[in-house]
This record gives sequence, structure tokens and C-alpha cells, in this order.
Amino acid sequence: MKKEYDFSKAVRGKFYRKGATLKLPVYLDQKVQTFVQTIAESKQSDISTIVNEILKSDMRLADVIR
Repeated sequence: MKKEYDFSKAVRGKFYRKGATLKLPVYLDQKVQTFVQTIAESKQSDISTIVNEILKSDMRLADVIR
């Protein structure tokens, strides 16, 4: 690292976009990915949709348990 950096020409908020959402990557274990991919293929859907459906189902179950 340098001892000093020149920020004299910096622009505050240059890359800020109000309302932008950040999509985080999620890494699945190979066994889980294969399981979800099999379901996605049988439903002619994509993995993200299936994972979201499973997680939403788990959220509803967790609400019932509380």
C-alpha cells in the first residue's frame, strides 16, 4: 500500500444508485445443488426459483413454530 493516496479528484457517490438491490451469490454444497437442480429440471424452472420456494416454505414453517 502507498503511504498516501490522492483523492483530490474523487467524486462522492459516483457509483451510488438509490434503490439498487445487491444480489449476493449463494454457494451450495454439491449434494444440495444436485438435489435442487433435479427438482428444477423436473419443474422446468431454474435453481434460484426452487431455492426461493424452499426457503419461503421454511420461513412459513418457522413462523408457525414460534
